[in-house]
Amino acid sequence: MKVNYQQTAKRVFDIEAQALTHLKTLLDDDFNKSIDAILSTRGRVVICGMGKSGLIGKKIMATLASTGTPCFFMHPGEAFHGDLGMVSPEDIFLALSNSGETEEVIKLLPFLKDNNNIVIAMTGRPNSTLAENAHFHLNIAVPQEACPHQLAPTASTTATLAMGDALAVALMEAREFQPQDFARFHPGGSLGRKLLSRVKHEMKTENLPKVSANASAQEVIHTMTEGRLGLCIVNEGEGIITDGDLRRQMEQDFSGLAAKTAQDLMSHGPKLISPNARLSEAEILMSDNKITSLLVGEMGNIQGVIQIYDLK
Repeated sequence: MKVNYQQTAKRVFDIEAQALTHLKTLLDDDFNKSIDAILSTRGRVVICGMGKSGLIGKKIMATLASTGTPCFFMHPGEAFHGDLGMVSPEDIFLALSNSGETEEVIKLLPFLKDNNNIVIAMTGRPNSTLAENAHFHLNIAVPQEACPHQLAPTASTTATLAMGDALAVALMEAREFQPQDFARFHPGGSLGRKLLSRVKHEMKTENLPKVSANASAQEVIHTMTEGRLGLCIVNEGEGIITDGDLRRQMEQDFSGLAAKTAQDLMSHGPKLISPNARLSEAEILMSDNKITSLLVGEMGNIQGVIQIYDLK
């Protein structure tokens, strides 16, 4: 009989969802104190973990770094063989260990104490060696792992990741971190491009398809075809005619199309945007109005056209 693996997946989802719900009950004032410590330090956040905790720690590090918290990941084995030289007294040390007894991490505690580092421990055992020797403890205990043998870290790594996300978001809100700040750290991505680039950098300006209000339907079609934008600009922004407008007119009165002028076919008051607006603003305006093109400039002086395809 064929096994329905979807049932296994649903069971895993349920266990991990319950773990996150349980996580809310474990939060205490140490979370607030951890945030305050990170906000007040002049140093960085050093994230350290072994095995699966280390892999999750790298993701937490990446999230913190991209949202305005200077940090780096340190492998505990490498730390014990010289990399501790990168840790300054001003740094906050975020140590990850579900058991709180990971030998490679515990061995770093004497140095951190002597170096006057604030230590934040993220463990599933409040009475563990790591938790008891940290300044602040973030409890990530879970009722059970999703692993049927309770061996492979599953729900516990999800809880660790969620606690790291909670730290990052709380720090973002405390710093009033804005989309443009995020874009500064992602200049090469599509998000950074939309948030940092201006409409004038991407708008089409050559051979704009413009017609007068008394232009014939034939002239409108010819100009639209030549412009290759799927639209015509009427009287420098007084109106706009799209290929959709033409199709609808053909369906309603195909024989009467030849007698129409641009004035008859156009939609009044097209959406305009400034050439200095950000691409993200253009995207929002098009999305809110369910359109694919914006005229750039002001009525009487249309400088270009920006389309949704230019933002991809």
